[in-house]
Amino acid sequence: MRCALLAVIIVFSASVIHSQNRSVYTGLSEKDCRTLEATDEEGGSYRGVCPGVGGYKLELLEGDLRQSINVVDPQGTKHELKFWEMFGGFSSVGPRAEWRMKGKTPVALIVRFNVSENPEDSTKITSYLVVIKITPSDICVTDALKPTRSHNAEARRAADRAAKKRCRLE
Repeated sequence: MRCALLAVIIVFSASVIHSQNRSVYTGLSEKDCRTLEATDEEGGSYRGVCPGVGGYKLELLEGDLRQSINVVDPQGTKHELKFWEMFGGFSSVGPRAEWRMKGKTPVALIVRFNVSENPEDSTKITSYLVVIKITPSDICVTDALKPTRSHNAEARRAADRAAKKRCRLE
């Protein structure tokens, strides 16, 4: 009886460990991306393609001192995330993207998004972690998590549950 119970526990533990998502990181800085277009005029603009995983790519966008990203799926369809519609202040994405992978398939994406939310003092920045679900039917933002002590772990948990969540901007 104890052997049978032990065998069930071992099989269950192995299946839980096997089904856990893992993280893969890709760069989002201009040096990691291939520039498609850029202007030097006041406020400037930039559009570049950044590496991804599993056939996905990221498009980095900047205009009027605000940044966002788009996800380009393996078929070439562009999914606009519109970070600048979630927050009004000056903004920038972090230097890398964290892809949550189930096997070789991306199921979610986590991106740091730094926002100047105080119009009187643009040096005061809030650093959000934005969670994007990646499913066959939807690629969209599900969460924008404010900083906490366990910010990264919370974002990974949200990313691993993102497939069942609604899109934030519909």
